Parts: sequence; C-alpha cells; structure tokens
Amino acid sequence: MATYIILGNYTSQGIKNVRESPARLDAAREQLSAIGVQLKDFYLTMGQYDIVGVVEAPDNMTAARALLALGAQGNVSTTTLAALTEDEFRSVMGSMS
Repeated sequence: MATYIILGNYTSQGIKNVRESPARLDAAREQLSAIGVQLKDFYLTMGQYDIVGVVEAPDNMTAARALLALGAQGNVSTTTLAALTEDEFRSVMGSMS
C-alpha cells in the first residue's frame, strides 16, 4: 500500500458547519474504506493547515479518486503528498550507489 499525507483547510462551507466535522470524518472514513483506502491518522492542526491526515491506498489512481470525491463535497480543500515509510526510505538509501 502507498502512503499519502493529506494537508487540508476548511472551505467557507466547511467552517460554517464545523460542528458537523466529527460526523463528516466518520463518513469519510467509511467512504474511503469502501474503495480500499484506509485513514491511518487524523489531526486537527493549528497553523497553515487545519487538518492533516495519513492514508494508505493501493495506488495513485485509487487515492486520487477517493480524495477528489471527498473534495467534491465542498467542506475542505486538500494538498496531497505521496510519502515513503521509514522502511521504504531505508530501502531507497540502500539502493543508491
């Protein structure tokens, strides 16, 4: 499974209905799971981004489909980073000549 870091900000619609966020998070977790994407971690953050999530997906296409579907609901805008785990990092470093 590939790992992705999701950086999100509430849209004006999302912040207007911010009290619904826990229920939206639960629904998002179910939606993601239904297409093979697992929400591993979720954080409410302060600073440049309002939320940070860590998800695992089988491939880029599945991750893109899932995140676009969530974004289409209009509550958050996201920036997605593909990430390598520590083991993958060590493998890359070990393969360098």
